[in-house]
Amino acid sequence: MTGQLETRLAELGVSLPEAPAPAANYVPFVQIGDLVFVSGQISNGPDGLITGKLGADLTTADGAAAAKACAIALLAQCKSACGGNLDRLVQVVKLTGFVNSTADFTEQPQVINGCSDFLVEALGDIGRHSRSAVSAASLPLGVAVEIEAIFQIK
Repeated sequence: MTGQLETRLAELGVSLPEAPAPAANYVPFVQIGDLVFVSGQISNGPDGLITGKLGADLTTADGAAAAKACAIALLAQCKSACGGNLDRLVQVVKLTGFVNSTADFTEQPQVINGCSDFLVEALGDIGRHSRSAVSAASLPLGVAVEIEAIFQIK
């Protein structure tokens, strides 16, 4: 049965994939009380990894699209933490976004907006969150963006 949040995602043309498996010796999420800490999700779209460096290979708009892909993976992990029922999500609490960018690139916040804007569009007020957006000299597998999240669930 599809819940309200997944119905809203479908209206936006988004179907959540299976939650990505961890790529090393860590777990995809840890739940402490009603908080779920989701490990960093890398930019991976329908055509594979979204790679490149902002300020060199990619535009800010390209980076925002990569950040949206991270948001979808974060929601997939949250759904897994909720036992398959995304409607247990109470609040997106915090995002930390890492942008693979050149030393002179300064639009990290606009890149991570791709994730933030999508979460608010898809989830409404429960998608509003605190956030950090920082530069990284490189990211795993050369991806453009990696984002971790904290969610509150019931």
